[in-house]
Amino acid sequence: MKTLIYLDYAATTPVDNVVADEMLRYIKTDNLFGNPSSNHIFGFKTDTAIEKARNIISEFLGCKANDLIFTSGATESNNLAIKGIARANKDKGNHIITALTEHKAVLDACRSLEEEGFDITYLEPDEYGRISPELLESAITPETIIVSIMHVNNETGVIQDIVALGNLLTEKSIFFHVDAVQSVGKLPINLSELPIDGLSFSSHKIYGPKGIGGLFLKRRSKVNIDPIITGGGQEYGIRPGTLPTHQIMGLAKAIEIASEQMDKDFEHVSNLSQYILDECQKVPNLKINGSLVDRLPNIINLSFIGVDSVSLITSLQHEVAISSGSACTSGAIEPSHVIKGMGIKGDRLDSAVRISIGRYSTLEDIINGLSRIIEEVARIREC
Repeated sequence: MKTLIYLDYAATTPVDNVVADEMLRYIKTDNLFGNPSSNHIFGFKTDTAIEKARNIISEFLGCKANDLIFTSGATESNNLAIKGIARANKDKGNHIITALTEHKAVLDACRSLEEEGFDITYLEPDEYGRISPELLESAITPETIIVSIMHVNNETGVIQDIVALGNLLTEKSIFFHVDAVQSVGKLPINLSELPIDGLSFSSHKIYGPKGIGGLFLKRRSKVNIDPIITGGGQEYGIRPGTLPTHQIMGLAKAIEIASEQMDKDFEHVSNLSQYILDECQKVPNLKINGSLVDRLPNIINLSFIGVDSVSLITSLQHEVAISSGSACTSGAIEPSHVIKGMGIKGDRLDSAVRISIGRYSTLEDIINGLSRIIEEVARIREC
């Protein structure tokens, strides 16, 4: 039987065993399964646990606990921030700015608002995937009410200068939302110092469970935002619905683990990433997509020129897990909108694939996985 090699950590991560054990405490038939909104001892215990989790997460992010709202994940957080802020502040303006290289959750939320009459500007980054403050400033109008730019791109690993972008927007009193799905737990983030008004994050990218995430809203009680879900007063009335205690506790435990070994994880993936880059330099007709300087090392986007990404991924799908873009595109294998948004066309676009690694990746995984990828590239090129 062939060994299965997982090189798609940017899509999702396995749940840490310690996280899974913590979650089980809030599922089983003991005193920790109650509805946190219930006015009895079962509810009090789970409500206390959730607030403890909120404090753990907020301390890690450097924000106030009551500025943190639990959601079903980053897709909902992105939609809540963009739609909620835009709709609640449309009397102040109808212009929103984002980038062509954002996650579909942001792009589709913006396109939905376009149908409601909002004006959207989609910034085109430079060839390395970066958005400059000058480019952003050139797009701002008196009608601009919200800007949404991600911290780390999920397909290229490119890191945006959110400090420079945020400082510009703070000067102009424009709400700055950041999709930080790929950076929370991997890069230091201190929201008490960063010029960010809203930040989305997700559990399943940091070895926690799927179905839980959060949205930070700076000075939440003073933010004018409309809920996108109705029915209940949970989460300060901004995100109603019974809170999933076990998932929240899993997220908090994943955050605790990340805080303890973030530096170790970064060094680990950096070493493996450098091995991948060194080996790929030996492959003819290969291009690396995105900046090699401003990037998170766990994500590498490569174009094997002349090798269609669909053919390569399909030929490897029972042995080595890689991707051609976001896993949130209805399971479709198609050219990456991110690479296209960087102005890359033709064979380089059609051949782009993503390799992403993580905490449990081993050098043996990388050696064997990369060997199979290179073998398939050579085979397809000979056909």
